[in-house]
Amino acid sequence: MTTRKLVEYLDKHGNSQFGRWLSQLHADAAARITTALYRMEQGNFSNTKSVGKGVFEYKIDFGPGYRIYFGHDGNLLVIILNGGTKKQQNSDIKFAQKLWEDYKVRKKEGRD
Repeated sequence: MTTRKLVEYLDKHGNSQFGRWLSQLHADAAARITTALYRMEQGNFSNTKSVGKGVFEYKIDFGPGYRIYFGHDGNLLVIILNGGTKKQQNSDIKFAQKLWEDYKVRKKEGRD
């Protein structure tokens, strides 16, 4: 396994959608999410699938079915976009795709 660098996406104001979501979770859920992030850093993407437009979903089989949405920037950099649950999956995916597009535009313009 190849180690990856995980970075939270920050909007133009410096806010992290993922961080905001994670901070609102109960300790058990936050611990499971943190474990999933560690696995991703270690190159373990076994619970992931593409959800379109360059965005991927990491599924965590716990509670309401937590999800982490991310994009790959090259082979070793993973941009963590946002998180959610199975119940709000469709809107979370659309939001993640919007964040990913913003990330790519800002990077291309040199504002990231």
